[in-house]
Amino acid sequence: MRAAFAEPFERFRELFARATAAHPKDPNAVTLATVDEAGRPSARIVLMKGFDEQGFVFFTNYESRKGRELIGQKVCALCFYWHELDAQVRVEGSATKVSAEESDAYFATRARISQLGAWASQQSRPLDARATLEARLAELTKKYEGAAVPRPGHWGGFRLTPSAIELWQAGEFRLHDRFRYERSGDGWAVERLNP
Repeated sequence: MRAAFAEPFERFRELFARATAAHPKDPNAVTLATVDEAGRPSARIVLMKGFDEQGFVFFTNYESRKGRELIGQKVCALCFYWHELDAQVRVEGSATKVSAEESDAYFATRARISQLGAWASQQSRPLDARATLEARLAELTKKYEGAAVPRPGHWGGFRLTPSAIELWQAGEFRLHDRFRYERSGDGWAVERLNP
């Protein structure tokens, strides 16, 4: 990556395709960082389920810690790292819920047990025993036996709309290539950064 691209998504598409070929198990795993109302950061791995020029999409329980922080503060960041490629992509921006239709469409593709799990898990809340979760899952399995599992209203997608994207490629002797893209009107302003 010796020269900058006009916009960051062309390079991201290329990296993601290479990462998928090199590491087919969860190349879409990404660290999501959020902040609470006091500005305390929190990070965890989520699975990106789609991307385009509008942003990066992932799904979660809206009542989980990350869901509450995304709804409350809206700002967040993603960090992809693909060891096999020696490449990293950092994304900063704001999150908004995707449409109910988009959440419904993705929910319908999930394994049935994952659909039931979205109902059974009170994500991020204390759990007295695993048996409690398993009992809720068994109850829901019986309730929806022979029927489609609807998407819970407390579960759906977010789209991180990027305000900045940094592409990093490892170089010999730590002389890395780094390019930072920042939204500028309808396009992107790009600058090379020191390693």
